[in-house]
Amino acid sequence: MNPPYQPSPSTPPLSSTSLPRIDTSELLRGAATLEIMHAGQRYLLRVTRENKLILTK
Repeated sequence: MNPPYQPSPSTPPLSSTSLPRIDTSELLRGAATLEIMHAGQRYLLRVTRENKLILTK
């Protein structure tokens, strides 16, 4: 498991072009809900009827 990203005071802000990017279709693979484990906690990523994303614990 990778530690959380902690920018140092001298670290410049990340631009949107340098951030990792993944399409939700790759994450969800046709499902409407995805279970995500983070730091031993379970989260649910859901697609709403309006095609918005909601992340809940």
